Amino acid sequence: MSNRNGYGSAVTLPGDPPGGRRAALVWGVGVAVYFVAVIFRTSLGVAGLDAADRFDVNASALSTFSILQLLVYAGMQIPVGLMVDRLGTKKVLALGVVLFTLGQLGFALSPSYGTALASRALLGCGDAMTFISVLRLGSRWFPARRGPLIGQVAALFGMAGNLVSTVFIARALHGLGWTTTFVGSSLAGVLVLVLLLLFLKDHPEGYEPQPATHAGAAFVRRQIAESWREPGTRLGMWVHFTTQFPAMVFLLLWGLPYLVEAQGLSRSTAGSLLTLVVLSNMVVGLAYGQIIARHHTARAPLALGTVAATALLWASTLAYPGDHAPMWLLVTLCLVLGACGPASMIGFDFARPANPPERQGTASGIVNMGGFVASMTTLLAVGVLLDATGDNYRIAFSSVFVLEALGIVQILRLKARTQRRERERLVASRVEAVHVPV
Repeated sequence: MSNRNGYGSAVTLPGDPPGGRRAALVWGVGVAVYFVAVIFRTSLGVAGLDAADRFDVNASALSTFSILQLLVYAGMQIPVGLMVDRLGTKKVLALGVVLFTLGQLGFALSPSYGTALASRALLGCGDAMTFISVLRLGSRWFPARRGPLIGQVAALFGMAGNLVSTVFIARALHGLGWTTTFVGSSLAGVLVLVLLLLFLKDHPEGYEPQPATHAGAAFVRRQIAESWREPGTRLGMWVHFTTQFPAMVFLLLWGLPYLVEAQGLSRSTAGSLLTLVVLSNMVVGLAYGQIIARHHTARAPLALGTVAATALLWASTLAYPGDHAPMWLLVTLCLVLGACGPASMIGFDFARPANPPERQGTASGIVNMGGFVASMTTLLAVGVLLDATGDNYRIAFSSVFVLEALGIVQILRLKARTQRRERERLVASRVEAVHVPV
């Protein structure tokens, strides 16, 4: 069966799943789980000021909520990738739903800062199990040529979850209060768990993966080592590292306080700007997915271009003379930040062709770890610098440039090596296709 691999080259892909309506329905259940996970993950972003008042904490302590959540998330990425490769999507997703729902419920009912921290850590653990599982589910149910678009669409639904936080959670907090809002939102986790248990399947009939022949520590070490050995995996991780974190830091915690306290905006206007980031992300994600599915050479230019545009707008906003940046500049910054999420997905498009199906979960875990390590580091740096400088956001937000510079250096270092390996792999696949009997 002759197909296209998503990068414009005809190859034979034996066992490539056909996709179709059934695939869309099953994959949709997995995406619904990810959608709810993102609502829970980002709900603190619109509740940051409320959390500071509720638990009576300063900026550093407030940032610890998100830092701990992301620390757990990032630390779980490789173990979760290994779990997905070994156990399949359904079991890992089900465990993830139970954990992040308990975390959201615990956060709602926490009487103290310590128990609230523990609840966010539990939420981060469950959240860590969702996105890699959804990527693996898409690769099991859809043809490989759909990979870039499927990944971007999954991320788009995740941003829709972020939109729910910025619009509905923010309003509910001020209308219904802390406990009612967070307890009510946790019911969404129960709903998707029921859907998952009833309808989700790891793969279509007749497309079962080859059973793993090895287990234990040796299997784990080999999976990680072979994934990391591929320059495409490392490049994907650094692309994710460099592109994702500015928008993540802005949406997850510090955007609302910055817009209200440093820019003098009302909460309503600040919330609208955060919503603009999410809407921009959704539009750009569809565009990036279509472009990369047709032109794989656009991956690196899109990623680097997004980093350059983000740095330019971030610097222009921070350096603007006067107490407050004009609204047109803040709007432009939010529009550009919306491209960070789609650009981070390009990292998976470097790792996917570099690894066979049995390593996709592990490789995706390595890639996904990149952006969350960068986000965690920046969240900590901003909180510490705000406390040290008397809430000087210009100094605190300048920490973004340090990580962007590091990431750009690594991307440029690995880019040529990855392209060379992809060309070698493409030539080998064409030779193999010629010799496959029809």
